[in-house]
Amino acid sequence: MKLESTSNSLNSIYRELVDIIGMENTEKLYAEFKGQQVSYPVKFHNKQFIYGEIKKEFNGGNLKQLAAKYDYSERTIRRIVQSKDEHEE
Repeated sequence: MKLESTSNSLNSIYRELVDIIGMENTEKLYAEFKGQQVSYPVKFHNKQFIYGEIKKEFNGGNLKQLAAKYDYSERTIRRIVQSKDEHEE
């Protein structure tokens, strides 16, 4: 027998999720991940994608702007654009 849930009846993290993604999606996340500790990376996109974008956008004079945009140091941006393989770090 399933309990009828309201936002007020939920633990705090689930109340927050309901506010963001709605009750139905929160219930799906709960069913899939209940009891697990989930950690979300700071960066939304993977490194390979970001490195490829940096290489596409680099024009020789925008090192500082790319560093700010992608939250990397200028040294890291320089290393990325100089690498032959976008999978390298």
